[in-house]
Amino acid sequence: MDNNQKYLKSVIIDKVSGNEAVEFDDVTIEESRLNLYLNGEKAISMMCIPIDQDAHAVGFLMSENVISSIDDVEELTVSEDGLTVDIKAKINEGSLENLYTEKTLVSGCGGGVTGNVEGSVEIPFNQISFQVKPEVISREVKKFYEESELYKLTGCVHKAMIYLLDGTTVTSEDIGRHNAIDKVVGKCKLKGLDTTKSVLFVSGRLSSEMVTKAVMHKVPIVVSRTAPTYLGVQTAHKHGVTLIGFARGKRMNLYTHQGRIDV
Repeated sequence: MDNNQKYLKSVIIDKVSGNEAVEFDDVTIEESRLNLYLNGEKAISMMCIPIDQDAHAVGFLMSENVISSIDDVEELTVSEDGLTVDIKAKINEGSLENLYTEKTLVSGCGGGVTGNVEGSVEIPFNQISFQVKPEVISREVKKFYEESELYKLTGCVHKAMIYLLDGTTVTSEDIGRHNAIDKVVGKCKLKGLDTTKSVLFVSGRLSSEMVTKAVMHKVPIVVSRTAPTYLGVQTAHKHGVTLIGFARGKRMNLYTHQGRIDV
């Protein structure tokens, strides 16, 4: 909890119950502009919580196919104030240009932008074969929400978690669902963890750009306790992603590629 206190900001509010209002000291989350520089040129600015900035930058660039592997990163530095990430790397110039020209505003909160519009990047169908028992999904969903520290403190963040088959979990929280996914995958890449046999747990709806991030990172299973959009389902079906929604208690809906769930 102490580690997260620096991202909290105090506000004075009025709490209303019925006809009465009581002044109350509350907290909300800090929101900052992170500037990403790539090979000496400013690539993009992103609104986010100023935490895990290195992972955020790596995850975002891999989500957009600007870099294809963590091995492409030659140097990465975060400024003293935490608001600038400077990366030197081998890049895909076409994907970087596509990000600038397409600039599709995603439906996730936080005003994210993507260049990964339909057909802009060709990704092989995910044929990875393994199974996860439904009780594992149920257990990890429960832990996922019980251990969301910043959400408990502020009610103002989304969370993403990668679950590896050996039981290892990696988590991130941010004001944007897309940011949280970029951060958690970036953390895994920086740690050298293989996510090709993993489960991605996310908070909020499973819209197409959330599924696309899993596609780009070759994550085969995506889980949420809420609903997918129709395009999210179609994207998962097309690219070989197992999509699970309404995962609550012992119940869940399997929308695509159900064979990876051992039922």
